[in-house]
Amino acid sequence: MNKNKITLALALALTLGMSANATAAGFQLAEYSATGLGRAFAGEAAMADNAGVQFRNPAMMTYLEGTQLSIGAIYVDPNIDVEGKVNGVKSTEATDIAGSAVIPNFYLSHQLNNQWVVGLALATNYGMETKLDGDYQATQFGNQAMVKSVEINPNVAYKINDQFSIGGGVRYVIGEGHFGAAGSSLTEQAGLIPAGTDIKYMEGDDTSWGWQLGTAWQINEYNRIGVNYRSAVDLTLDGEASGLLYGNKTLPGSMDLTLPATAEISSFHQLTDKVAVHASFNWTDWSSFEKLEANIPAFSSKPDLIKEENWEDNYRLAVGTTYQYTDTLALRSGVAYDTSAVSEKHRTQTIPETDRLWLSLGAGYTWSENLTLDAGLAYIFAKDAAMNEQLKDANGNVLSTFEGETTGDIWLVGVQASYRF
Repeated sequence: MNKNKITLALALALTLGMSANATAAGFQLAEYSATGLGRAFAGEAAMADNAGVQFRNPAMMTYLEGTQLSIGAIYVDPNIDVEGKVNGVKSTEATDIAGSAVIPNFYLSHQLNNQWVVGLALATNYGMETKLDGDYQATQFGNQAMVKSVEINPNVAYKINDQFSIGGGVRYVIGEGHFGAAGSSLTEQAGLIPAGTDIKYMEGDDTSWGWQLGTAWQINEYNRIGVNYRSAVDLTLDGEASGLLYGNKTLPGSMDLTLPATAEISSFHQLTDKVAVHASFNWTDWSSFEKLEANIPAFSSKPDLIKEENWEDNYRLAVGTTYQYTDTLALRSGVAYDTSAVSEKHRTQTIPETDRLWLSLGAGYTWSENLTLDAGLAYIFAKDAAMNEQLKDANGNVLSTFEGETTGDIWLVGVQASYRF
């Protein structure tokens, strides 16, 4: 498919989401570096570990000397289950619906002089893959989704004086994905849709632009505050749809979708020569995501309401510590609480979104004067949460219902290598 086309698949995969293996709210990913993973990403907008700092606050690049390179990856292993009843009678269950993934990153920073620093980040904020198949009886609500995205993010930072720095950058987002819903054995037994037959299937790719802006305040030698804002990203999706819903034809279509704005305020406090604590408060403007509509002229002259969403803003609070055990070994830990972007009333099986509790451990080892190696490990408790969903026809008549519960947890393991030239 043409890489310049934005298709319905990306929009539906992102928004109807099946975001079970997303580790922040909605379909967000928090895993930008293994260094931050070890402290549950606490204090990220005020930290200056390596070139990866620019992805959470470009102003912090003014704390980096010379040319620095940081490369890493985080392995995400979700264990998410969904169970419930279709039409209040038929019990069904799907286990391990979220796919495992490796999330890589690449960062480069270069100090031009005592005031200016430039950088380049290649990472991601979005990604997931889920599949509900086999004997699952509710695939008519959604049976598969995948999103892969890469963000290319050039940045620049300026040191105003010993206390204040500012930084900013542009964000070029590339994504691809697919989404599908299919008949189940239950719909086949009812004489409606044969099991495995696509009700609708959409696939495609996407490109769009955004920006970020950050600042840092060095209060004194031992205390620092950082603030960062990432803009919303507006997408005008143009793509293809197929399946029974569209007469078993491949039809062109379009859809507007906004990836929400986010903000972070962080602090760093050096308590002793060996002990530092740090904290972050994050906000995401998910309340801007109210509904998803597609425009498919060959199907209807009116917008096709894909789904009412009615999401709400999400908040994340994280607290972490760094203990300089020896001159070459730093130990990290952190805890975070991430609130759901979906209320109890609007949670569905295709978005098993719920509150999450993070527990993290990590370490950094200075291999040489130029090379540092980092590792992080996190376990995420996903709160058990009820869900209710209705499948309606074009006139709003209820065709099928699902009532159930989502349960699960997520393991994260990451490594990072940083080199200073």
